[in-house]
Amino acid sequence: MPRTKGSKNRPKTNITKDYASQIAEKQEAIASLNTEITTITANIDALKADLKEQKTVLKKAEKEVASLEAKKAKADAKAAEEAKKTEAESVAKRLLASGMSADEILEKLK
Repeated sequence: MPRTKGSKNRPKTNITKDYASQIAEKQEAIASLNTEITTITANIDALKADLKEQKTVLKKAEKEVASLEAKKAKADAKAAEEAKKTEAESVAKRLLASGMSADEILEKLK
């Protein structure tokens, strides 16, 4: 028969376990954890509200930027058209000054 491991000569101590104090400690830990959870949840809710607000502000700013870009493109196109027009007028004036007829000028401009 195999021998059991461990010393048999060890004194047996009767440790009386205080379950009531252990239960009280655990309940206090549970209560503190519950309060931490509620505060963290409240913080998360506040941050979610801030995030939603910031997203709406961002969308509004993006719309404004898109609108301004469209207006800029329209203004640039108009300025380019004006530049073309003034260039054509100056070319026509130069050609008229050099003695060309209006029909010849129109053919050159085409």
